[in-house]
Amino acid sequence: MMNRTGALLKVCRLATTANRQLSVTPVVYKAATASDPIQQLFVDKVRSYADKRKAAGGKLVDATPDVEAKYSSELERVQKSFGAVAGEDFTKFPKFNFQDTDLEAVGVNVEMKADETLAGDVGAQEEVETPWFEV
Repeated sequence: MMNRTGALLKVCRLATTANRQLSVTPVVYKAATASDPIQQLFVDKVRSYADKRKAAGGKLVDATPDVEAKYSSELERVQKSFGAVAGEDFTKFPKFNFQDTDLEAVGVNVEMKADETLAGDVGAQEEVETPWFEV
């Protein structure tokens, strides 16, 4: 009786495992292949644009001379309005160089006393000083 029950449990576990694996397989296969034609067109366009951008060498992609002239005139206008130094490139993110300055004491002279005298002075001050609300 126990042998049949154990065998039946093994068969059920095997069936469950096979069912899980078969239900996951189509999802993985679909993710690996683009079955949507619109999605495939989009991926192709992105890849072709990346190739064109590499071929352009940092310039505008598929730009006509009119567009490049407008682009350069806008860059010149921005450089004039913000007072750019000759040779400064406004198309790149600026680099910041922060340097720490040395801190100097501002007229404060501190003399350290021994710990015993400090503890005695604090106790004496507490006894002498009374809170303002008790007066």
